[in-house]
Amino acid sequence: MPSNVVHFAIHADDVDRAREFYERVFSWRFEAWGPPDFYLVQTGTEAEPGIRGALQARQAPVEGDGMIGFECTVGVDDVDAIAAAVEEHGGTILMPRATIPTVGDLIKFKDTEGNVLCAMQYLPGVA
Repeated sequence: MPSNVVHFAIHADDVDRAREFYERVFSWRFEAWGPPDFYLVQTGTEAEPGIRGALQARQAPVEGDGMIGFECTVGVDDVDAIAAAVEEHGGTILMPRATIPTVGDLIKFKDTEGNVLCAMQYLPGVA
């Protein structure tokens, strides 16, 4: 089996706020499961299921600005629309649209919970 990422977990101080952010920015769907403040995340469709994930309450506060965890990149159709949605729904753009030659266009942003991630609009045939 290749070493592909098969699951991600988003830790949040305010789970409802984070859920609303990801629903509005990426149209992800959330299903309450298990303990309180824990959701399964569906990022794709039946035809293209995407990656499996979870949204859960942060167990301990994060101090400082250091990176804790993985920085994930989400493939998107329109990186400019995603950048606008990030800002509209309480996120912060950390790196505006930048072109990576032969790959596509990338933004880096912080969500409502201080997590850092990227969105990439791949060139046709790349991803």
